[in-house]
Amino acid sequence: MTGGLLMGAAVAALLTAALPAHDPSTGFEDPPPDKIVIKVATVNGSGCPQGTAAVAVSADNTAFTVTYSDYLAQAGGDSDPTAFRKNCQLSLLVHVPQGFTYAIASADYRGFASLQPGASATQRASYYFQGSPNTEYRSHPFAGPYDDNWQATDETDWAQLVYAPCGVQRNFNINTELRVNAGTTSPDGVSFMTMDSTDGDISTVYHLAWKECPEKS
Repeated sequence: MTGGLLMGAAVAALLTAALPAHDPSTGFEDPPPDKIVIKVATVNGSGCPQGTAAVAVSADNTAFTVTYSDYLAQAGGDSDPTAFRKNCQLSLLVHVPQGFTYAIASADYRGFASLQPGASATQRASYYFQGSPNTEYRSHPFAGPYDDNWQATDETDWAQLVYAPCGVQRNFNINTELRVNAGTTSPDGVSFMTMDSTDGDISTVYHLAWKECPEKS
């Protein structure tokens, strides 16, 4: 699938999946009217070879999605010994309208897994701003036998949200990982896990929470 098709599919899917604006009474502002622009600074990792990941932003600025076309980890049988773990690190350059900042409130991951009896798999993600000592980690384990689409959600309590520094341009980094363990599977049994669903749905949606930066004195 080409990058243009990936982007088109991501945009179409995201328009139906974006979260509504947060109620200002909760302490979080509505998404700003100015346009948010997210650009991929770098994409590195065995799970996202060049040209296989695309990023799109929702029309209401509350979410963005990353679509993968070649993100698969597998173990067992004749699998390459290094194929059991795949990862992808995205470094995103986010243009934030003046006077606002943002944090990642939640992330939805989707894919497909085929795990033999005795096999297991893990989806893991970490989130951090460039130059920040704060890194958030989330993991989701899966156990065989399993042969179906999978979905996992990372959520952050509102009080624990880590916002981008106001008035400073910092890249936002997301590092995801798929890991498959053959475990007690028979020697010819192959297990795998993908970060994308078989029906072509979006793989990852990141929901944004906005707040207004304090005015400079």
